[in-house]
Amino acid sequence: MNFFDKLIAAIERNQSLLYVALDPNCESLSFNTDESVLTVEQWQNRLESVVDQTVDVVCSYKLNLGFYQALGWQGMQLLEQVLQLIPSNLPIILDAKYSDLNSSNIFARLIFEQWKIDACTVSPYTGLDQLTPFLVYPGKAVFVLCTTANPSATILQEYPTSEQSLYLQLVQETQTWGTPEQLGLEVGMMADTLARVRKTAPERLILLEGDTSEENDLMEESELTPILAAGLNENGEGLLLPVPHCLLREENGNQAVTEFRDRINKIRTQDVQGSPTCNLWLPDICFLEHQPHRDLILQLYDIGCIIFGEHVQSSGEVFPYYVDLRRIISIPQVFHQIVSAYAEILEGLEFDRIAGIPYGSLPTATGLALRMERPMIFPRKEVKSYGTGRLIEGHFQVGEKIVVIDDILITGNSVMQGAEKLKSAGLEVEDIVVFIDHGRGVMDKLKKNGYQGHTVLTLAEISETLYQANRISSQEFDLFKESTEPTLS
Repeated sequence: MNFFDKLIAAIERNQSLLYVALDPNCESLSFNTDESVLTVEQWQNRLESVVDQTVDVVCSYKLNLGFYQALGWQGMQLLEQVLQLIPSNLPIILDAKYSDLNSSNIFARLIFEQWKIDACTVSPYTGLDQLTPFLVYPGKAVFVLCTTANPSATILQEYPTSEQSLYLQLVQETQTWGTPEQLGLEVGMMADTLARVRKTAPERLILLEGDTSEENDLMEESELTPILAAGLNENGEGLLLPVPHCLLREENGNQAVTEFRDRINKIRTQDVQGSPTCNLWLPDICFLEHQPHRDLILQLYDIGCIIFGEHVQSSGEVFPYYVDLRRIISIPQVFHQIVSAYAEILEGLEFDRIAGIPYGSLPTATGLALRMERPMIFPRKEVKSYGTGRLIEGHFQVGEKIVVIDDILITGNSVMQGAEKLKSAGLEVEDIVVFIDHGRGVMDKLKKNGYQGHTVLTLAEISETLYQANRISSQEFDLFKESTEPTLS
């Protein structure tokens, strides 16, 4: 999984924008004021304890290379040991602020291939050539150092004026260096500067950095609220904040960090209220048992993708409800989760290209193609009488294996018709992946016709989750169950 996907998954799973600076730094992680020197083994135990306290309430860890280098060769061994302590589903950012052009290739190879680190901070003073060795690694990311809160840096950063400053010129220039998934921005803890960066780069991920005292200032509402207001994007996202180290020194660090995370989420929710286009969704119910895609199901209901009342389906049948997935393309938070759910299935399949079935699944197929860096094609719903008159749009080679993507499976007829068009062009189709299977025995129907069906959700799962969450009544739950009974012809 690439850095961006891993990060978004961690944010969604732990409902957190927090990262922990995981460094052998006595100033920040010393529990005893007399503690000035720790052995490498003691540091490993200390840092392992920090991971244990925070693993379920943060979205990433950041390691400052300088603190490890200061301990010599033992420090570099410690760094490799600490990397092993961090669960593989949480991204790691190496704060190196790397700036040497001549050795960039070697350093990028070390951190991305040998250490398996997900992202790195870099200094951009030598231009795009400095970043290119880092950007050529698929799935990895860089954070470009834009500004610091160091007072003496102001004379350079804000030259010639604060409104037309060097750092804003840098932000504008980096927009052409890499995609938002490849390149983020590192910014010091200054609300006014942060606001200018966010305005200049509304789509970029921002890594907020400060020293220990600045991080601890975030505990004050008067400091935290302006920072969030300045740095969050219109979706209430796009900003990574440090966990104040004073919380990690408390007896129950997990509880302290959890409370801090919840404070941030409360402010995030308030910040995006009133936005007509992109509302932040947070769970409002506690389940005793883990349910895959539970939050996604609740979001789909809450944003109006599942509605009741008699509706004619594309098959001509009339159901007492309707599932409308078209609106997800206007809600990035939900759309990203849906693409991620598809991708989990596709990662276990063998295929050369992705094919979307017009028209409902084309946005999702496009998102998957970009996410997985695999080419996409699609069979036309109708062949044009003008132009090339192609049945299949996109480039392909005869004999290639295609995985077919569709949104909702009711009768299976439309997706199989699309698959047959692909096969008529000399392509192989074995796997069909859909987001929602209505049940009704359609998966068996696919199998009888030579296809292997895969689904993210079933209507039965959706109805059960909504009923447990008190989103639907027992009568509505029964309507769902009646509609999932097999009716194969």
